[in-house]
Amino acid sequence: MKNLTLMTRQRNRAPFRTGNRKAAAMVECAVTLPLLIVMVLGILEIGAALRASSILQSACRESGRLTGLSAMDLKYIIKDNRTRNQKIEQDLKNFLTAAGLRGNNSTVTITHACGASVGQTFNLADPLNDLQLVKVEVTMPYSSVSAFPMTYLGGKTLKESIVMRAVTQ
Repeated sequence: MKNLTLMTRQRNRAPFRTGNRKAAAMVECAVTLPLLIVMVLGILEIGAALRASSILQSACRESGRLTGLSAMDLKYIIKDNRTRNQKIEQDLKNFLTAAGLRGNNSTVTITHACGASVGQTFNLADPLNDLQLVKVEVTMPYSSVSAFPMTYLGGKTLKESIVMRAVTQ
């Protein structure tokens, strides 16, 4: 019985000192923890960009639907002597604000999408533009989307657009 107890004690004894192992664990932690933190912050940063991009896509889609409404439908929606272009721009910015982004930091452009007038401002109230392709584009600086002050994507711009046929009559 005495031999069995002696063998058990020897088997449970650590082969090296615990003080050295604690120091090794501290060094491992000091090396891996910064890398882990950088990876997590990068994932959060890219996630914020993807979320904002998805919201911009949805806002463009909704504003594109408004360009397809006829003038008769819009006369009940537009108030305060605003033009259809102003209404769509304001609705798009309101959509972004309601979704949690800074809608006031966005830029909305409504332009011709084809023909000789590509890139020129599209007037949705002009009957000559009926059934023409219109491009609604929204851009937003990434700095207004990021949750962190030091952004990896600093200086970048998020941009989404949609092309649809406009109904002006």
